[in-house]
Amino acid sequence: MTTTDQDGHVPGALRGLEDARASVRLRAALSIGSNPDERCVEKLVERCAIESDFSVRETLTWALTRHPASHTVPRLTDELRSERAQARSQALHTLSKIGDGRAWPAITAALLSDADDEVARSAWRAAVVLVPEGEETELAAALARQLGRGGRETRLSLSRALVALGETSFSAVRAAMTDPDPRVGHHAMATERLLRDPEAGFEDAIDEAKRVTALRGRPGGV
Repeated sequence: MTTTDQDGHVPGALRGLEDARASVRLRAALSIGSNPDERCVEKLVERCAIESDFSVRETLTWALTRHPASHTVPRLTDELRSERAQARSQALHTLSKIGDGRAWPAITAALLSDADDEVARSAWRAAVVLVPEGEETELAAALARQLGRGGRETRLSLSRALVALGETSFSAVRAAMTDPDPRVGHHAMATERLLRDPEAGFEDAIDEAKRVTALRGRPGGV
């Protein structure tokens, strides 16, 4: 692995991550990612938890992916126990980019149902990437229990995760279609349509689910 300890470069780059200017923090993250050094992993992870700028966060994640998974995955899975929602969310996001299956045991049911929507969305995406062969059906069931939660973006993220799992999602999604909560039922029906036709639009699928429900409630309806 290339080191960045040339002419004291590591200390300077790490100081750059603390600069008040996002442009400086971005350059520092780019520099570390271009010349990975395991001594930077801790600071990169710490910065992910508090970084306010989206572009800088994405570059921090990229920098972490440039380091060996043996150094990053253990530290990132530790971060999943943080009380700070952004720390959990960004760690999950980074683990999904690394794609190392050793992180799978850390994707717990608690994370998949995290009260923070951004954490839950990141957990769904990471789970779909990391799930071992043979455990897809169990994951689909866990994801289906989240149907109906949150706003449009959260529901769309969940549908995409279930669609990414493919046919293993059908059973759990179809079971949720009969849920008495209309938010759950409509979301499940829309997701089932997307499973059958991934090219269908999410909003169109939701609208169709509502129309079908309304028709079923009418005398002589379907």
